[in-house]
Amino acid sequence: MLTFNSENSKETLTKEWLITNGIGGYASSTLSGANTRRYHGLLVASLNPPIQRQVLVSKIEESLLADDGTSYNLSSNYFPGVIHPKGYIHIESFNRKRLAETVFNVNGNRLKKTIFMVHGSNTTILEYENMATRPIGLVLNPFYVNRDYHSLYHETSLFSRYIDLNKRLIEITSNQYAIPVYLKYSCGQFTEEQNWYRNYHYLEEQHRGLDDTEDAYSIGKIELQLNPGEVAYITFSTDIEMAQISPKKAKKQELKRLNEIVQLDLNDEFLSDLIVAANQFIVDRKTTAGKSIIAGYHWFTDWGRDTMIAMLGLCIATGDQATSKSILSTFLNSLDQGLLPNRFADNQNDKPEYNTIDATLWLFVSLYHYFIKFGDAEFIKDNIHNLDAIFEAHIIGTHYQIRVTEQGFLFGGEGVSQLTWMDARIGDYVVTPRHGCPVEIQALWYNALQVYLFFGKEFPDVSMPLKSLLEKLSQKIKTNFLPFFLTSDGYLKDVVDRNLNGDAAIRPNQLYTLSLPFPLVDKNTGIQILKIVDSHLFTPYGLRTLSPESIHFVPTYNGNQWNRDSAYHQGTVWPFLLSDYFQACLFVYGKTEDISSKLNQSIKILSKHFYESGCIHGIAEIFDGLNPDYGKGTVQQAWSVSAVIQLQLMNLT
Repeated sequence: MLTFNSENSKETLTKEWLITNGIGGYASSTLSGANTRRYHGLLVASLNPPIQRQVLVSKIEESLLADDGTSYNLSSNYFPGVIHPKGYIHIESFNRKRLAETVFNVNGNRLKKTIFMVHGSNTTILEYENMATRPIGLVLNPFYVNRDYHSLYHETSLFSRYIDLNKRLIEITSNQYAIPVYLKYSCGQFTEEQNWYRNYHYLEEQHRGLDDTEDAYSIGKIELQLNPGEVAYITFSTDIEMAQISPKKAKKQELKRLNEIVQLDLNDEFLSDLIVAANQFIVDRKTTAGKSIIAGYHWFTDWGRDTMIAMLGLCIATGDQATSKSILSTFLNSLDQGLLPNRFADNQNDKPEYNTIDATLWLFVSLYHYFIKFGDAEFIKDNIHNLDAIFEAHIIGTHYQIRVTEQGFLFGGEGVSQLTWMDARIGDYVVTPRHGCPVEIQALWYNALQVYLFFGKEFPDVSMPLKSLLEKLSQKIKTNFLPFFLTSDGYLKDVVDRNLNGDAAIRPNQLYTLSLPFPLVDKNTGIQILKIVDSHLFTPYGLRTLSPESIHFVPTYNGNQWNRDSAYHQGTVWPFLLSDYFQACLFVYGKTEDISSKLNQSIKILSKHFYESGCIHGIAEIFDGLNPDYGKGTVQQAWSVSAVIQLQLMNLT
């Protein structure tokens, strides 16, 4: 729990919270209630799970009426050059243990607001509880918009039509084509008062060099009285039936669901909270009738690469076999010419994108961990034909010139395509060109071969006609790798191009030769690699994507899209790389006192970040390369949370 007083109450303007619904929708804002992003909203609905996300309810303005008739604003907003009102000064505490709970204290009048969503439904419920010893009044004024979550909303003559359906249920539509939002209030009186509220200023959008003002609409206010201990509810939903469910029962069910997520026999609060946070990324995908993983909130959808990397910590290591199996099935059923989709499109009418060389290779790593954890031989056997098809496509050659070279390496890339995780591109300007044979792709390719051969040994009764060919390929890449990739300084080149020339930039991708289930290099070589990584790339928050000694190193990630994308993989620190860094350390050194100390340092720092900064109970996507102390990028990133779960499991074993 975070507590606040007059000296630190402004912190509530920057710290954020996030609640999700398991189908891609969410509710999110700052602790103060002041929206600072276009992605903030009390009801951000996913109309085609987990995509087609629409911001429908922007926020709710709240005023408390004391028993002497004095009105106090509890809300906060940024407007150009001013914060008004300053309700954040009344916030006493915020608790994100399971739901989002804020306690206001106005001269002893204590009010608790709890926000949660109904799992599987575009429904947000707010609970207000009078924790004082005397009656209080509340005036609640919801603000509505209707837009794609990437855009902004401005005053229009079309808004709004509403219908009072009686029984404290109101249907609100922004125009004749829009889906309705249903407002249900448990007590009090609604008074019509239609108005536009203009020029809400979104500070984070300004920092990102984007449009940063929005208008919102109100149809009126709800006024109610709460005696000591009494509770009132406000429900927003896209479903008229869900709008009328019992909020008390819905809250009880959601708390039960969240408490049951932790399947491990744990006595570790941080790991338990991480596992609950991990569940925010698990979503239903309507088009495949299976599970998938949102790469990050607020703006990512479900990406193949991110899913395959993140699922180890999010669901395999935590013992959730059903979710793991469903996710693997979702992507196995979406193969195209031997490739997993890089991402499913935001627009339901667009086809998935297959511009990735590594997502498919990460699939093999995930299948290996899935089998080792759950022993599900039948699932693996049922998908051997898919693995055969993947190898056949890669050997023959598939999209983006992805093919096997005569050295046994995996090559890929054409035009301005970016196929690896270092994929920043601004128009036709490629920030980190990696056409050819990237080092981590060779490690993943070798592991894909080894995983297939491992399954061949485990299931001798299954026909695997490619075994002999893949054994030869595996031996070839093992033989040729170091002669082409090892530098005279003892670390690995980041890319070897089509002419077999190497890029000697010091990057973290070389760690995958040590951290994957089947290491591509030996421990002695690993010692030299880790020495370079330690001196140039390691920070307790994550690993830098480029050595600070490079002329291309960018120390900070900020500004407009050009500045941000130019820094994204040019020194910016990524927490998700820590799990592979420490896995590499364990392979090379074992769990020595020094490694344990360094691991504990990272866990301590990221635990503080998780509980006290950025998105409370979240791990950010990235940190600055020079002074990594404040999270940037998405506030809650799937593979970041996955990595920290893996770190904590390493720490506890």
